[in-house]
Amino acid sequence: MDTIIGAIADVTPAYLAGFLMTLQLLLISGVGAFVVGVLVATMRISPVPSLRVFATVYTEVLRNVPLLLVLMFCALILPILGSDLDYYPLALIGLTAYTSPFVAEAIRSGFNGVPVGQAEAARSIGMGFGQTVTLVVLPQAARMVVPPLINVFIALTKNTSVAGIFFVNELFKQTNAGTRDNPDAIIVVLLYAAFLYLCITVPLGLIAGAVEKRVVVMR
Repeated sequence: MDTIIGAIADVTPAYLAGFLMTLQLLLISGVGAFVVGVLVATMRISPVPSLRVFATVYTEVLRNVPLLLVLMFCALILPILGSDLDYYPLALIGLTAYTSPFVAEAIRSGFNGVPVGQAEAARSIGMGFGQTVTLVVLPQAARMVVPPLINVFIALTKNTSVAGIFFVNELFKQTNAGTRDNPDAIIVVLLYAAFLYLCITVPLGLIAGAVEKRVVVMR
């Protein structure tokens, strides 16, 4: 028992620091991925062929390569190309780029769920493409895309662990150090880290479930 208590006390400061870093990665890259995802989803339904092609290629390429490869590109190739950014902002760029296509597809599915007649009616009264998307389609699609978007952000929470490989002191990297320094209490140390991850993902899952039920009622 003394070993377990000592291990918990030993890893807590580092775990809390790693937990806060994981939250930072989640929030900043999540917001960035959302902004980029909205733009890409809008380009996918754009009347301009070149924008549709670019958005399709962007989505399919990044969705079908491993996150580790994206982060390696950011950490190793971008400095060669002249970037002098630290590993932390490079990790944010990689997580944002990797997550944004999944956000875009979730939003596009919401766009497709809006009746076509709504967009046609907007165009018939003189609205342009941008006005139709922002004022008519997006507000109606919003309630449908919240549950899948939250699932994307839950996945992003777990994906932040890969950033630890590139010298970002998030929770998984701190867990690795904790297990190395406390081999006699390794199970407790791992369960402690799992609990902290669950403190992020479980509330997100509950929010997704609540929103999904509300959408069903509204329909």
